[in-house]
Amino acid sequence: MRADRRRRTGLVWAIVGGGVLIIGIVAFIIGGALNSPTPAPAVSTAASTTKPGPGPTTPESTVVDPAAADRGWVPEPITTDAEEYVRAALAAAGTFDSTKSTYEEWIAYLGTWFTPDVRYATDEDRQAELDAAKLEMRQGVLLPEQEWDSLANEDGRVSSVVTGEVVFAPVPHDDTGEMSIGTADVNITFTRSDGSGGETSYDESTRVSVQLLCGPASVPVPDSSQQAGDCKVVRFFTETVEP
Repeated sequence: MRADRRRRTGLVWAIVGGGVLIIGIVAFIIGGALNSPTPAPAVSTAASTTKPGPGPTTPESTVVDPAAADRGWVPEPITTDAEEYVRAALAAAGTFDSTKSTYEEWIAYLGTWFTPDVRYATDEDRQAELDAAKLEMRQGVLLPEQEWDSLANEDGRVSSVVTGEVVFAPVPHDDTGEMSIGTADVNITFTRSDGSGGETSYDESTRVSVQLLCGPASVPVPDSSQQAGDCKVVRFFTETVEP
């Protein structure tokens, strides 16, 4: 499975024509290798077919950090409802305001959504996979820093929202039944300065997948109302995963 993890490229963000910034998410494709091959997890070969069911939102707070919205980000929900969490996670990976935060701040914030993959038997392996998942997000899922800078030069912002239903697929080798892969269509709105005191916006759409864990092994954000058992991101995929 780690060998599979190492074969990926990701979303392509491009600037097209006459200095007009058109940032587009295109098809996810598996590509070149990341460094140093690693062993497969010590787990059963049986794949779970359990789809996480809806659960109550933690009563103390509905999101981990309400101030995230003030930075132009999607707040992470505190919930055991897999569908609610998938919608928020997919939106968060394509939502930012370049006038309210830096690229590195946005990357660091998205990193707080992650939890280790429980299919790996040791803490060392889990941490290695967590680091790889965050690197994959940065290198293959999110727009490159130079594209952020180009958008920032036009006071740009991007907002994303899941449209339609979320479909779930089982996670291979997950004996807990607490992980799943959610896939959905996402509408992305790009807004930038038009250079004359106004703004121009345009929409694009894509279909994306995220793996999540909604179970007692999830690791909450420190000093927050989030608890073990609340949903967390395990991995953003660089290609869609359909059931």
